[in-house]
Amino acid sequence: MQIVKPSSQKFQKLFQRNATRNRRVEETVRRILEDVKSGGDDAVLRYTRRFDKVRLTPKELRATESEINGAYQNIGPDFIASLKVAVENVNQFYRKQVKRSWRTVREEGVELGERIRPLESVGIYIPSGTVPLPSSVYMTVLPAKLAGVKKVYLITPPNKYKSVDPHILVVANLLKVDGVFKAGGAQAIGALAFGTRSIPRVDKIVGPGNAYVAEAKRQVFGYCDIDMVAGPSEVVVLADDEADPDFVIADLHAQAEHHNGTSILVTTSKRLARLISRVQIKGYIVAVPSLKQGAEIVNQIAPEHLQIMVRNPKRVLPDIRHAGAIFIGPYTPTAVGDYVAGPSHVLPTNGTARFFSGISVHDFLKSSHVISYSRKALERVKGAVEHLATLEGLPRHMESVRIRFEKAVHK
Repeated sequence: MQIVKPSSQKFQKLFQRNATRNRRVEETVRRILEDVKSGGDDAVLRYTRRFDKVRLTPKELRATESEINGAYQNIGPDFIASLKVAVENVNQFYRKQVKRSWRTVREEGVELGERIRPLESVGIYIPSGTVPLPSSVYMTVLPAKLAGVKKVYLITPPNKYKSVDPHILVVANLLKVDGVFKAGGAQAIGALAFGTRSIPRVDKIVGPGNAYVAEAKRQVFGYCDIDMVAGPSEVVVLADDEADPDFVIADLHAQAEHHNGTSILVTTSKRLARLISRVQIKGYIVAVPSLKQGAEIVNQIAPEHLQIMVRNPKRVLPDIRHAGAIFIGPYTPTAVGDYVAGPSHVLPTNGTARFFSGISVHDFLKSSHVISYSRKALERVKGAVEHLATLEGLPRHMESVRIRFEKAVHK
C-alpha cells in the first residue's frame, strides 16, 4: 500500500473521484437506451446476444415457474438457514423506518397533513459474474416490501444456460418477487425505465452494477426514479495504535476483493502505517497526527464503508459527518454489514455519502401534502395571499382567493 500525504495530488483524487466521466461509456449507453426505447424486446434480445452471448426468445426473457421450482434442487443445504438469519435481521432493522400518514389541526379551520404512499412498482438490478449475489436481492427487496411497494421485479443477466443462478431465483421466490427477468447492462435499465412488451415499466430502479449500468441509471432518471449512481466499492479504516494489525489487514484485503475496490487506511500510528505499507494490497495509507484530523480526512473522502478501530470509538463518532455505513470496534468488519447485520449494503460511493444515504424504506415511499382551509381560515390569510400574488405578478392567483368571498357562503 502507498503512504500518501493529505496535501498530495494522490490524496486529492481520493475525494474528487466522482468528478471524472467516461464520454465513451456515456455515448455507448445513450445509443443502447435509444435502441431499447424504440425497439423494445427486440433491442434487449439483440444486446443480450451481443454482450452476454446468450440467444433468448421474448418468452424466455422471464424466468418460468418450472425454472424457479428447479432452482431449489440446485442449492446447498445450509443456504436457506443462512438466508433466514439475514432476512430476519434486515426486516428488524427496516421495520423501524416505516413512516405513517399524519394529520394535524394547526388552528381553527386549518387542517394539514402528509399522506404517505408506497411506489407502485420497483425494478431491482442484480449484477452477475463468476459468483451469484443473493445478498443484493434481500438487501433491496426487503426495504421495498416493507414500504408496501405493490410490484417488485428483479432483472439480472442470463447465464450460458439461458437461466438465472438458482440462489438468486430461490431468494426472489421466498421474498415473493413479482417477476424475474433475464437481461443485463444498460439494456436492462432501459427496459425497466421505458417498458417493453415482456418487461414492465417501473417507477424506480435500484441496485448495484458496473459503469454501464450506473451510467444508464443516470440517463434514465426522469423517466423513473433511481436510488443513486454507484461506483466501485470502497472502505476507509480509521485506526490508532490500539488496532490489531491482523484485523486491519484482513479488512483492507476484503475490500480489495471487489472489482476496482479501494482500500484506505487513515491512522495515527506510525508503527501500523509502516507495517501495512509492506502488505501487497491495492490502496492508500494516510498518516495523521490526531484522530480529530483523521476524522476530517474521512469526511473529505466520504467513504462508502468506514471502520473505526480506535481505543475509544464513541469519542470519534461525533466528528464523522460523511460515510455511507459506519462499523464500530474491532469485531465489526464490513463483511457483517454486507450480509447479516440488517442495514442494506447498497450504499453511496465515489464520495456521494456527502449528500446520499444508504438505501432505506424511505426510498420506496412518496408523500402528498394534504391541506384543508375553512372559509374563516382562508379569510385570515386572504390579505397575505393577495399581497404576495401581486408582488409576483400573478393576478389570477389573487382572483382565485378573492372570488370565494364574492359568492354566497357554501354550506
